[in-house]
Amino acid sequence: MQTTPPLPLLRRVPPGAWAALTWCAATAYSLAESVVLPGEGPALFRRHGLNLPEQNLQSLGIALALTLVGCALLRRMPLPAVALLLSGSIAGAIALNGTEIGFPQFLAVDVALCSIAASRPRRSSTVAVALALGVVVGYPAARLLVGFIIGTSTELAVAVTAVVAWLLGNSMRQTRDYAERLGAQAAAQAVTAERLRISRELHDMVAHSMGVIALQAGAASRVIDTQPAQAREALSAIEIAGRETLSGLRRMLGALRRTEPGQPGQPGQPGRPADGVPLDPAPGLADVEGLALATTAAGVQVDVRWHGERRPLPPEIDMSAFRIVQESVTNVVRHAGGSSCQVSIAHGDEELSIEVVDSGPEPGHGRAGSPGTGYGLVGMRERVGLLNGEFTAAPRPEGGFRVAVRLPVPEGVR
Repeated sequence: MQTTPPLPLLRRVPPGAWAALTWCAATAYSLAESVVLPGEGPALFRRHGLNLPEQNLQSLGIALALTLVGCALLRRMPLPAVALLLSGSIAGAIALNGTEIGFPQFLAVDVALCSIAASRPRRSSTVAVALALGVVVGYPAARLLVGFIIGTSTELAVAVTAVVAWLLGNSMRQTRDYAERLGAQAAAQAVTAERLRISRELHDMVAHSMGVIALQAGAASRVIDTQPAQAREALSAIEIAGRETLSGLRRMLGALRRTEPGQPGQPGQPGRPADGVPLDPAPGLADVEGLALATTAAGVQVDVRWHGERRPLPPEIDMSAFRIVQESVTNVVRHAGGSSCQVSIAHGDEELSIEVVDSGPEPGHGRAGSPGTGYGLVGMRERVGLLNGEFTAAPRPEGGFRVAVRLPVPEGVR
């Protein structure tokens, strides 16, 4: 079974942990920045440790507690978590005697805003950034109302960091949503393409066999009393066609039951269905002669002519070429009302050419239908289009119908 690849190391750390680490690093930076070297004034740090007033230490402890709780709730309750982180930033600013909320005290909030914007709906992230901007403006305003001095030198820049963090997270969310939509669209297109491929295979395989079976059954019913030997031959041909059809259906169902690539020789492998029984090989141009013999035995003479040097082809071209010949011959059997057709296969230097022509209905034979009334021509056109080839199918001026195909051959197999 395929397993999901592990996340990158940095992605394994939850956002709350990043916010906590950011707060600790920023606080350590703020404390270290407060150290005054000898001769520069009173030192915050002295030889025997930290020399902060007791109320400042209490504010720093409160800030630590609020921040850690907010980080723990960030994944489950983002808005309450942001409120706690903002409260911690205020407590940190008070502990450091800040007249404003500086960058270090606000970095953990920025990390939280980016995470919420990246993982939550737009409404939640908008509320979060509004709370953050409100605190940036409200803190100095509250100090001003109670008569404390305030600082405004960095408040605008701190507000800008909050907006930038929100924009980064929102951009990450939009990128992820776009990638998910592309993935869903690609999956839907793959399912549609697979359904069309299965439809073409079923049509080409079953339609030909049913056409041969119908002809042979009709012939057997007409001669069963007068020519039992020929009736037995027709019934034998029906049995062979039925077995070939069942074999093809079994191969297709086995391919549909494959789960995923695994170890060679295990169920679900190419060439081996889920029950572990080997599948028959896919048909190719090497089977055209057998197709011609079976169709001729059913009453429609098929003349196969080869041109150029026969050489191996890529599997997709080989199978598609056979299916095109098979469907063209099937159309002759079912619709043309004639007794013969000619198949020409030419191996060129850069392409494979296929032409199937019939002379039209014989006198006294009606035309059972038009080659364009089913899915045969559509399937052939789709096959050729997938291989970047050229396809034409039209009545001939002198009577009958002509199918012509040109398939480019990759340079590596010419």
